[in-house]
Amino acid sequence: MPGQRDKHAWRTEISARRAAMTIADQQAEARALAETAARLELPDWVCAYVPVRGEPGSTALLDAMRAAGARVLLPVTGPLGPLSWAEYTGVEGLRPARFGLLEPSGEVLPTAAVGTAGLILVPALAVDRRGVRLGRGAGYYDRTLAAADPAARLIAVVRDDELVDRLPEEPHDLRMGWALTPQGGLQQLGVEQGTE
Repeated sequence: MPGQRDKHAWRTEISARRAAMTIADQQAEARALAETAARLELPDWVCAYVPVRGEPGSTALLDAMRAAGARVLLPVTGPLGPLSWAEYTGVEGLRPARFGLLEPSGEVLPTAAVGTAGLILVPALAVDRRGVRLGRGAGYYDRTLAAADPAARLIAVVRDDELVDRLPEEPHDLRMGWALTPQGGLQQLGVEQGTE
């Protein structure tokens, strides 16, 4: 579409906005996300991640899901490809990892472990109302989510202003069914009426 911003432009803009956020605003958003997570209808297994580099949320969200009875798997990065997983047992069980991430120090499970999760929280820079997700561009989640249970709820976690009308989409992009935002809570996404 002529005049449409490309993914690089979106990434640059959103990364700059995230870098400009105050610690107080980040903490308020993290509390709101944790409160929403505690009220979600959770399956036995959930896949999530530890937010870094200005991503919305905190380990409080993970702790809230564990307190509600879910077992939480977090990604373990390796060479460029699908993610492996390990169970989150609390913040004390996290260790520094590649790309400035925090990962569980326990047993590493294969990519197929994502298939046990009924709910998957996916990091995103933005998501549009159709479910198109904008990631950081490395493709780890695009490669991993192919192994997810087709019935699992795929939830992009973004700030309220990062839920947008339309993002650029590529054929390999897997759409999200939901967005989780600090103020808007859990919102279902779907195909725009009359445009596709």
